[in-house]
Amino acid sequence: MNTPLVQQHYRLEKFPGKGGWTYALIPEVKPDPHAWFGWISVCGTMDDVELPRCKLMPKGDGQLFLPVNASMRKKLKKQAGDEVLITLYRDDEPPVLPQEITDCFDLEPPEVYARFLSLSADEQHALLKPVLAARQPATQEKRIRGMLDSLREPNQ
Repeated sequence: MNTPLVQQHYRLEKFPGKGGWTYALIPEVKPDPHAWFGWISVCGTMDDVELPRCKLMPKGDGQLFLPVNASMRKKLKKQAGDEVLITLYRDDEPPVLPQEITDCFDLEPPEVYARFLSLSADEQHALLKPVLAARQPATQEKRIRGMLDSLREPNQ
């Protein structure tokens, strides 16, 4: 496996006010100047609980933070003020395409799939996210068509 971006203990903090997010400030990692808002896609663990693909987000002062949602805090049995061991790796792996999407690409001109492959892993994941989130087959079909349309004519 790659060398971790970070592997150390962090204190969970909370933005002030009602509904403030709980997060871990990760000052050692700098924003990506080529990514949208400087986000960095990561995966790893928090106290040995697996972190699915997530993003380090900018705090507004040049530092990045890792949001820690309620379900993760429940798994960890931790709240703001507690310490957690965080190990993060950069996640720049392209997504694995489900067979139904691969089949749709096979029906398209080759340049459509080539455009998809020319996107960064983050852009590919962002394009696929709404398709994969569809609960109904008709919704998924509509979203696949929209994705393919955007790749067919990317300047529109």
